[in-house]
Amino acid sequence: MDKSKVYFTDFKATGHENLLQKLHRLMKTAGFENIDFTDKYAAIKIHFGEYGNIAFLRPNYAKVVADYVKELGGKPFLTDCNTLYVGSRKNALDHLDTAYVNGFSPLQTGCHVLIADGLKGTDETIVPIDGEYVKEAKIGHAIMDADVFISLTHFKGHEMAGFGGTIKNIGMGCGSRAGKMEQHCDGKPSVNEAECVGCGSCQRICAHGAPIMENRKVHIDHDKCVGCGRCLAVCPKDAIAADFSDSVAMLNYKMAEYSLAVCKDRPCFHVSLICDVSPNCDCHAENDIPIIPNVGMLASFDPVALDQACADLCNQMTPVKESVLGQNLAHEHDEAHCDCDHDHFHMTHPDTEWKTCIEHAVKIGLGTNEYELVRI
Repeated sequence: MDKSKVYFTDFKATGHENLLQKLHRLMKTAGFENIDFTDKYAAIKIHFGEYGNIAFLRPNYAKVVADYVKELGGKPFLTDCNTLYVGSRKNALDHLDTAYVNGFSPLQTGCHVLIADGLKGTDETIVPIDGEYVKEAKIGHAIMDADVFISLTHFKGHEMAGFGGTIKNIGMGCGSRAGKMEQHCDGKPSVNEAECVGCGSCQRICAHGAPIMENRKVHIDHDKCVGCGRCLAVCPKDAIAADFSDSVAMLNYKMAEYSLAVCKDRPCFHVSLICDVSPNCDCHAENDIPIIPNVGMLASFDPVALDQACADLCNQMTPVKESVLGQNLAHEHDEAHCDCDHDHFHMTHPDTEWKTCIEHAVKIGLGTNEYELVRI
């Protein structure tokens, strides 16, 4: 496969061109206008940020993308899927409230927000891909209903996947609740019996008889469970949760295959901003100081090359001394070795790695990790 082009610009601005105008120029130079947007629905996949987190991308950037789509005759909407964990984005109503609080209202961004997998995270499209680890991906319906798919990613660290980049934003982010369970584990939830009040809501919603009530406490029969996630949505005490049991490598493989399910057979374009590079996902209800200084904005038609380029650029940066990364380096190396050849993201979370995701994405044809960095 030939090298993919990844377009890059830094965060320097002048009186003649601010950062929003620079993002527009980056997208234009990268070939955004080669996509036919005329009367097409365009899903802009973004992370709205958990309530309490302020490291997520500013809605101003989303407005640039949405306005550009409208300029080309398209119909944009911002979108994400509900979370598997308990938080401020676990259902569409709370998710919308959080998005609006964080600035992603139609008045600010110029387009509407659709939570792709519906009110309770069960509105999904089954996408056959016959992957090595995923046979049928469960993707938020509104995302698959769109004619064009655009990812707008905040590139950052991640406590499970090493970093949260474009593939993470697409693969995990576009999965319905059942899709997220499939990626994180074997797709079966369990009950914290200490929190269970025996109300029977999970039994009433389950079509397969998986929740079993004994002594006014429920447990899930995994032989009957199909992993639909409906019980998580209706539990009034949030006593039901997924078992995050898969290895990091398996999580990476599945995210790559879910990304392929989202992107195949339709026009796609990807933008990634390396700024406020927090050590953890924007799903946290807080954010620590960045692990590296701001780097820049990147765009490409190839999500794999984009992630690889972002990782390479990040690893060239000097760590922020007071950050988690800086502190971990201080423990591992003396000052003379601070610039040694290492991976910033693995050093931030030593139990994680991200390279298996890139390798598998290349293997299945999602893209290539060979790229030409075009600086504008």
